[in-house]
Amino acid sequence: MLLLAGCFGGEEASKSGDGDSGKKKEENAGPKVLHLNNTEEPGALHPGKAQGTHDSWILEGTFEGLTKKTPEGKIVDGMAKEGWEISEDGKTYTFHLKDDIKWSNGDPVTAGDFEYAWKFALNPNTAADYAYQLYYLEGGEEYNSADIKKLSADELKALEDKVGVKALDDKTLEVKLKEATPYFIDLTSFYTYYPVNKKVQEATPKWYTEADTFVSNGPFKLTEWKHKESLKLEKNENYYDKDKIKLDEVDFAVIDNESTAYQMYQNGELDMVYPLPQDVLPTLDGKKEYHNGPDLSTYYYNLNTKVKPLNNVKVRKAISMAIDRKSIVENVAQGGQQPAYSVVPPGIPEGDNGDYQENGGDLFKEDLKGAKALLEEGLKEEGMDKMPKFSILYNTNEGHKKIAEAVQAMLKENLGIEVQLENVEFQVKLDREKAGEYQMSRAGWVGDYVDPMTFMDLWVTDGAYNDADWSNKEYDQLIKTAKTSMDTETRMKAMHDAEKILMDEMPIVPIYFYTKPYVLKENVKGFFTPINRYPQYIYADIEK
Repeated sequence: MLLLAGCFGGEEASKSGDGDSGKKKEENAGPKVLHLNNTEEPGALHPGKAQGTHDSWILEGTFEGLTKKTPEGKIVDGMAKEGWEISEDGKTYTFHLKDDIKWSNGDPVTAGDFEYAWKFALNPNTAADYAYQLYYLEGGEEYNSADIKKLSADELKALEDKVGVKALDDKTLEVKLKEATPYFIDLTSFYTYYPVNKKVQEATPKWYTEADTFVSNGPFKLTEWKHKESLKLEKNENYYDKDKIKLDEVDFAVIDNESTAYQMYQNGELDMVYPLPQDVLPTLDGKKEYHNGPDLSTYYYNLNTKVKPLNNVKVRKAISMAIDRKSIVENVAQGGQQPAYSVVPPGIPEGDNGDYQENGGDLFKEDLKGAKALLEEGLKEEGMDKMPKFSILYNTNEGHKKIAEAVQAMLKENLGIEVQLENVEFQVKLDREKAGEYQMSRAGWVGDYVDPMTFMDLWVTDGAYNDADWSNKEYDQLIKTAKTSMDTETRMKAMHDAEKILMDEMPIVPIYFYTKPYVLKENVKGFFTPINRYPQYIYADIEK
């Protein structure tokens, strides 16, 4: 899981001059402040409401779950003590919380805060997009899917009480799963599984929207939030592992323009920039400040299957087959990305049988002649003589714009399709996708945990992130099989079969598998990059 490990360490205090010179130098050095860029204004800094990296990068520094990830990529104890108990059938987990854990306001973190947070996300009144990640819990899906218009408060409470998470006391959390889930411990490090301070949530329901009411339990606390401009995190002195936190402060500038962010980095205003402008990537190769590696994520386009003629599978496949992915990664993206002819990216082991993506191989191919024939057939079936003009929706970003322009040109040249481009803020794009108000939209997915299911369950019927609004009963059944089996061979075969169906019907168009290119000042140490997370600043240090 480890991609890039920053070197921990620092300079020794100067020994020249009198014996106190090193100490005086350290005292005069001032606080250690790291300057980063967040590409968008956070949509919701609440574990139960967050839904994108513009939220999670902040949450990963301010919150902590039962478990956490180390720089070596291991899942280790977080709020929970080592040695959690797992029943023989793999369905019941018992976690014992550490004794010295507190919220940033001084309240103790309790098992009840975890139970409350998970049930809050599942509550149908919350409308949490990521609630489905808690469907592994016994009764989780039933509670979240309840029709609140038809149920009384008592009936809804009865469903809540059946959800498989319960605080046995302040320090003991019992979790009951619907089925044994081999990657459940990995999930407990994901932000939807973070706790929420119950007292704060009930007293101040909008606590997560402003810095002065924000309460968290992680290494840092949010102390300033100038909306759409900047955020400031400061070291949380109530964090149980505070001695391992070397930074005093992490300042985020909200910048959606990659060139502006990189210019600020060059001017010394930022210590790290990710993502980078695509046109500077070729100039950075070989420089010590440049880092790159694989990423458990896929860049793709949604096709709205409810909009004619994109409801026709032949039209959808024609669009996909007419896009030259190699040209995009080599001439536009330029970050060493791999053209994607499937959905699940490399980096996920298939048990002891190698890499899942490599085993699955390419599931479709580019074919201009075939694309033209399919488009003609599909349009004829829809009673159309030619493809109507449609738009590609993308969130404001130079890189997304250039890729969309490349796709626009390819569809025009190869299929004679006129495509317009429409850019909006990221949150607006997400809202438009949820409402089905688009024809083709840019999307990307970072794996929440290291298993193919983190991608494959996105497109089940009525899935929270099935923005293509696609449905296939056989696909749904295969995903159910993979979710309910503990046999690796059975699970993997089901997901491979499901992925073939997905690519045969093409409700989404994979473009490439991401890499993670970023620049980091050489005096900043301790950054690490889990395969499915943004570069992590939690244990970073700055050499003065």
